[in-house]
Amino acid sequence: MIADPAVTPLTSSHLPSPSLSRTPNPSPVSGLPLASPNIMGSDFKAIPLIDISPLVEKIDDPAMAGDEGLLDVVRMLDDACREAGFFYVKGHGISEPLMTEVRDVTRKFFQLPREEKLKIKMTPQSGYRGYQRVGENVTKGKPDMHEAIDCYTPIEPGRYGDLAKPMEGSNLWPDYPSNFNALLENYISLLRDLSRKIMRGIALALGAPLDAFEGGVAGDAFWVLRLIGYPVSDDIPQEERTDIGW
Repeated sequence: MIADPAVTPLTSSHLPSPSLSRTPNPSPVSGLPLASPNIMGSDFKAIPLIDISPLVEKIDDPAMAGDEGLLDVVRMLDDACREAGFFYVKGHGISEPLMTEVRDVTRKFFQLPREEKLKIKMTPQSGYRGYQRVGENVTKGKPDMHEAIDCYTPIEPGRYGDLAKPMEGSNLWPDYPSNFNALLENYISLLRDLSRKIMRGIALALGAPLDAFEGGVAGDAFWVLRLIGYPVSDDIPQEERTDIGW
Protein backbone atom coordinates (compact mmCIF):
# COMPACT_ATOMS: atom_id res chain seq x y z
CA MET A 1 0.00 0.00 0.00
CA ILE A 2 1.29 3.46 -0.90
CA ALA A 3 0.96 6.10 1.79
CA ASP A 4 -1.35 8.94 0.88
CA PRO A 5 0.47 12.25 0.33
CA ALA A 6 -0.55 15.28 2.37
CA VAL A 7 -3.12 16.77 0.04
CA THR A 8 -6.66 17.95 0.58
CA PRO A 9 -9.21 15.31 -0.55
CA LEU A 10 -10.64 16.55 -3.83
CA THR A 11 -13.35 15.35 -6.19
CA SER A 12 -14.28 16.48 -9.67
CA SER A 13 -17.17 18.46 -8.19
CA HIS A 14 -14.54 20.89 -6.89
CA LEU A 15 -13.08 21.46 -10.34
CA PRO A 16 -13.96 24.47 -12.51
CA SER A 17 -15.91 23.87 -15.68
CA PRO A 18 -13.78 24.92 -18.68
CA SER A 19 -15.34 26.82 -21.53
CA LEU A 20 -15.77 24.43 -24.44
CA SER A 21 -17.47 25.08 -27.77
CA ARG A 22 -19.06 21.65 -28.06
CA THR A 23 -21.71 19.50 -26.43
CA PRO A 24 -20.32 17.25 -23.71
CA ASN A 25 -21.04 13.52 -23.58
CA PRO A 26 -23.44 12.29 -20.89
CA SER A 27 -21.25 11.54 -17.89
CA PRO A 28 -21.27 11.30 -14.10
CA VAL A 29 -18.37 13.75 -14.11
CA SER A 30 -19.59 16.90 -12.40
CA GLY A 31 -18.33 20.11 -13.98
CA LEU A 32 -15.95 18.28 -16.30
CA PRO A 33 -17.30 18.01 -19.89
CA LEU A 34 -15.71 15.18 -21.80
CA ALA A 35 -13.83 15.28 -25.07
CA SER A 36 -15.60 14.96 -28.40
CA PRO A 37 -17.20 11.54 -29.07
CA ASN A 38 -15.59 11.66 -32.52
CA ILE A 39 -12.09 11.22 -31.08
CA MET A 40 -12.61 7.48 -30.69
CA GLY A 41 -15.32 4.94 -31.14
CA SER A 42 -15.94 1.22 -31.29
CA ASP A 43 -14.15 1.16 -34.66
CA PHE A 44 -11.02 3.00 -33.47
CA LYS A 45 -7.89 1.98 -35.35
CA ALA A 46 -5.21 2.78 -32.78
CA ILE A 47 -4.84 2.75 -29.01
CA PRO A 48 -4.77 6.39 -27.85
CA LEU A 49 -1.50 7.90 -26.64
CA ILE A 50 -1.90 10.37 -23.76
CA ASP A 51 0.70 12.83 -22.51
CA ILE A 52 0.09 12.63 -18.77
CA SER A 53 2.89 14.97 -17.71
CA PRO A 54 0.48 17.63 -16.29
CA LEU A 55 -1.16 14.91 -14.18
CA VAL A 56 2.17 13.53 -12.98
CA GLU A 57 3.40 16.99 -12.02
CA LYS A 58 0.24 18.38 -10.40
CA ILE A 59 -1.93 15.56 -9.02
CA ASP A 60 -0.45 15.83 -5.50
CA ASP A 61 -0.51 19.65 -5.51
CA PRO A 62 -3.24 21.10 -3.24
CA ALA A 63 -3.71 23.85 -5.85
CA MET A 64 -4.22 21.44 -8.74
CA ALA A 65 -7.95 22.23 -9.14
CA GLY A 66 -7.25 25.20 -11.38
CA ASP A 67 -4.70 23.53 -13.63
CA GLU A 68 -6.21 23.40 -17.12
CA GLY A 69 -3.57 20.99 -18.40
CA LEU A 70 -4.41 18.48 -15.69
CA LEU A 71 -8.14 18.75 -16.43
CA ASP A 72 -7.43 18.05 -20.10
CA VAL A 73 -5.57 14.87 -19.14
CA VAL A 74 -8.48 13.78 -16.92
CA ARG A 75 -10.85 14.20 -19.88
CA MET A 76 -8.57 12.21 -22.17
CA LEU A 77 -8.27 9.39 -19.62
CA ASP A 78 -12.05 9.33 -19.31
CA ASP A 79 -12.51 9.17 -23.09
CA ALA A 80 -9.88 6.47 -23.52
CA CYS A 81 -11.34 4.25 -20.81
CA ARG A 82 -14.88 4.62 -22.15
CA GLU A 83 -14.19 4.36 -25.88
CA ALA A 84 -11.04 2.26 -26.28
CA GLY A 85 -10.52 0.48 -22.98
CA PHE A 86 -6.74 0.89 -23.26
CA PHE A 87 -4.25 3.72 -23.60
CA TYR A 88 -0.53 4.35 -23.92
CA VAL A 89 1.10 7.08 -21.85
CA LYS A 90 4.04 9.40 -22.34
CA GLY A 91 5.34 12.13 -20.07
CA HIS A 92 5.20 9.58 -17.23
CA GLY A 93 8.43 10.72 -15.59
CA ILE A 94 10.23 7.35 -15.59
CA SER A 95 13.60 7.92 -17.22
CA GLU A 96 14.58 6.30 -20.49
CA PRO A 97 17.98 5.20 -19.06
CA LEU A 98 16.20 3.33 -16.26
CA MET A 99 13.79 1.60 -18.66
CA THR A 100 16.74 0.63 -20.86
CA GLU A 101 18.57 -0.75 -17.83
CA VAL A 102 15.53 -2.83 -16.85
CA ARG A 103 15.29 -4.26 -20.38
CA ASP A 104 19.01 -5.01 -20.41
CA VAL A 105 19.08 -6.79 -17.06
CA THR A 106 15.98 -8.79 -18.00
CA ARG A 107 17.58 -9.82 -21.29
CA LYS A 108 20.70 -10.95 -19.42
CA PHE A 109 18.58 -13.14 -17.14
CA PHE A 110 16.84 -14.84 -20.05
CA GLN A 111 20.25 -15.55 -21.61
CA LEU A 112 21.36 -17.51 -18.53
CA PRO A 113 21.61 -21.33 -18.62
CA ARG A 114 18.29 -23.08 -18.09
CA GLU A 115 19.33 -24.57 -14.73
CA GLU A 116 20.17 -21.10 -13.41
CA LYS A 117 16.78 -19.70 -14.43
CA LEU A 118 14.99 -22.65 -12.86
CA LYS A 119 16.37 -21.69 -9.44
CA ILE A 120 13.47 -19.22 -9.24
CA LYS A 121 10.90 -21.36 -11.08
CA MET A 122 7.23 -20.64 -10.58
CA THR A 123 5.45 -23.05 -8.22
CA PRO A 124 2.22 -23.10 -6.17
CA GLN A 125 4.42 -22.72 -3.08
CA SER A 126 5.73 -19.38 -4.40
CA GLY A 127 2.21 -18.09 -4.97
CA TYR A 128 2.81 -18.55 -8.72
CA ARG A 129 5.62 -16.00 -8.71
CA GLY A 130 8.91 -16.57 -10.46
CA TYR A 131 10.24 -18.00 -13.71
CA GLN A 132 7.96 -19.63 -16.28
CA ARG A 133 9.55 -21.77 -18.99
CA VAL A 134 8.85 -21.55 -22.71
CA GLY A 135 5.53 -23.25 -23.47
CA GLU A 136 4.25 -23.36 -19.88
CA ASN A 137 1.87 -20.46 -20.38
CA VAL A 138 -1.14 -21.34 -22.52
CA THR A 139 -3.25 -18.92 -24.56
CA LYS A 140 -6.38 -20.08 -26.38
CA GLY A 141 -5.36 -23.70 -25.89
CA LYS A 142 -1.88 -23.27 -27.37
CA PRO A 143 1.44 -23.09 -25.51
CA ASP A 144 3.04 -19.66 -25.72
CA MET A 145 6.54 -19.65 -27.16
CA HIS A 146 7.96 -17.25 -24.63
CA GLU A 147 9.46 -17.39 -21.16
CA ALA A 148 8.64 -15.00 -18.35
CA ILE A 149 9.12 -13.87 -14.78
CA ASP A 150 5.94 -13.02 -12.85
CA CYS A 151 6.08 -10.62 -9.91
CA TYR A 152 3.02 -9.82 -7.79
CA THR A 153 2.12 -7.90 -4.67
CA PRO A 154 3.74 -9.77 -1.75
CA ILE A 155 1.03 -11.28 0.48
CA GLU A 156 1.70 -12.43 4.02
CA PRO A 157 0.16 -15.78 5.09
CA GLY A 158 -3.33 -15.35 6.49
CA ARG A 159 -3.62 -11.68 5.60
CA TYR A 160 -6.75 -12.12 3.48
CA GLY A 161 -7.99 -15.49 4.73
CA ASP A 162 -8.50 -18.65 2.71
CA LEU A 163 -9.50 -16.85 -0.49
CA ALA A 164 -6.00 -15.43 -1.01
CA LYS A 165 -4.03 -18.54 0.02
CA PRO A 166 -3.05 -19.47 -3.58
CA MET A 167 -1.42 -16.04 -4.00
CA GLU A 168 0.41 -15.87 -0.67
CA GLY A 169 4.16 -15.43 -0.93
CA SER A 170 6.99 -13.09 -1.89
CA ASN A 171 8.66 -12.43 -5.21
CA LEU A 172 11.59 -14.59 -6.28
CA TRP A 173 14.75 -12.82 -7.42
CA PRO A 174 17.68 -14.41 -9.27
CA ASP A 175 21.27 -14.32 -8.02
CA TYR A 176 22.37 -13.17 -11.47
CA PRO A 177 22.51 -10.50 -12.72
CA SER A 178 23.53 -9.27 -9.28
CA ASN A 179 21.68 -5.94 -9.62
CA PHE A 180 18.41 -7.54 -10.79
CA ASN A 181 16.63 -7.38 -7.42
CA ALA A 182 17.52 -3.80 -6.48
CA LEU A 183 16.85 -2.49 -9.99
CA LEU A 184 13.45 -4.16 -10.31
CA GLU A 185 12.37 -3.17 -6.80
CA ASN A 186 13.11 0.46 -7.66
CA TYR A 187 11.33 0.17 -11.02
CA ILE A 188 8.28 -1.42 -9.40
CA SER A 189 8.15 1.37 -6.81
CA LEU A 190 8.15 4.01 -9.55
CA LEU A 191 5.47 2.16 -11.53
CA ARG A 192 3.26 1.85 -8.47
CA ASP A 193 3.49 5.58 -7.82
CA LEU A 194 2.76 6.29 -11.48
CA SER A 195 -0.27 3.98 -11.30
CA ARG A 196 -1.46 5.81 -8.19
CA LYS A 197 -1.33 9.13 -10.04
CA ILE A 198 -3.16 7.75 -13.08
CA MET A 199 -5.85 6.21 -10.88
CA ARG A 200 -6.28 9.55 -9.11
CA GLY A 201 -6.96 11.10 -12.50
CA ILE A 202 -9.51 8.38 -13.27
CA ALA A 203 -11.11 8.91 -9.85
CA LEU A 204 -11.58 12.59 -10.69
CA ALA A 205 -13.15 11.65 -14.02
CA LEU A 206 -15.67 9.48 -12.16
CA GLY A 207 -16.52 12.21 -9.67
CA ALA A 208 -15.07 10.09 -6.87
CA PRO A 209 -12.75 11.08 -4.01
CA LEU A 210 -9.16 11.51 -5.12
CA ASP A 211 -8.01 8.45 -3.14
CA ALA A 212 -10.93 6.20 -4.13
CA PHE A 213 -8.62 3.53 -5.54
CA GLU A 214 -6.03 3.58 -2.75
CA GLY A 215 -5.37 1.54 0.37
CA GLY A 216 -8.18 0.15 2.46
CA VAL A 217 -10.72 2.30 0.60
CA ALA A 218 -10.20 0.08 -2.46
CA GLY A 219 -9.37 -3.13 -0.62
CA ASP A 220 -5.60 -2.75 -1.23
CA ALA A 221 -4.52 -2.67 -4.85
CA PHE A 222 -2.92 -5.84 -6.28
CA TRP A 223 -0.19 -5.18 -8.82
CA VAL A 224 1.31 -7.50 -11.44
CA LEU A 225 4.61 -7.18 -13.30
CA ARG A 226 5.39 -9.70 -16.05
CA LEU A 227 8.79 -9.73 -17.76
CA ILE A 228 8.71 -11.62 -21.07
CA GLY A 229 11.48 -13.03 -23.22
CA TYR A 230 11.00 -14.39 -26.75
CA PRO A 231 13.64 -16.93 -27.83
CA VAL A 232 15.19 -16.19 -31.21
CA SER A 233 14.27 -19.00 -33.61
CA ASP A 234 13.01 -19.15 -37.18
CA ASP A 235 11.23 -22.41 -36.34
CA ILE A 236 9.06 -21.08 -33.52
CA PRO A 237 5.80 -19.39 -34.60
CA GLN A 238 4.93 -16.40 -32.45
CA GLU A 239 1.32 -15.62 -31.57
CA GLU A 240 0.29 -11.98 -31.43
CA ARG A 241 0.83 -10.71 -27.88
CA THR A 242 -2.37 -10.62 -25.84
CA ASP A 243 -3.10 -9.88 -22.21
CA ILE A 244 -4.60 -12.50 -19.95
CA GLY A 245 -8.31 -12.82 -20.62
CA TRP A 246 -8.19 -11.41 -24.15
